Amino acid sequence: MQPAAWAARKFPDQKAVDGSAENLSEFGLLVNTGHIARAALEATAFQVREVVEAMAQDSGVNADVLRVDGGMVANELLMQFQADILGVPVVRPKVAETTALGAAYAAGLAVGFFTGTEELVANWAMDHRWEPKMDDSKRKHIYRFWKKAVARSFDWAE
Repeated sequence: MQPAAWAARKFPDQKAVDGSAENLSEFGLLVNTGHIARAALEATAFQVREVVEAMAQDSGVNADVLRVDGGMVANELLMQFQADILGVPVVRPKVAETTALGAAYAAGLAVGFFTGTEELVANWAMDHRWEPKMDDSKRKHIYRFWKKAVARSFDWAE
């Protein structure tokens, strides 16, 4: 698996096949919408890693697993890359939209529908677990390049 920054290769005599990536082809890059989509997914995973690291630094607690929810958890590529870039397992629950579920649980607790939080915890079930497959040296290497690319983008626009 190549990181997003390497998805576009330089081919001076080529043009992008997809018109939406046409501007990039002017720089001699052969890209298509798949490269852009992959870059967006990988950027999401890198940003999650930055948040997880900040939380660990603030709390002094390192996560040994990342539980995920929301619409993006349906993307298998993203979930595997997230596990790879974090170096910890990523776990998706059977009910992926836990924000709505949490609101329903809070309402149910407030009106006495549920007897307590133990009942709610018992309802949680795992749907899928991704284990990291990327070796540590590669993980460090591509994360270092991600941070370098982000730093280079500072003050880009005027």
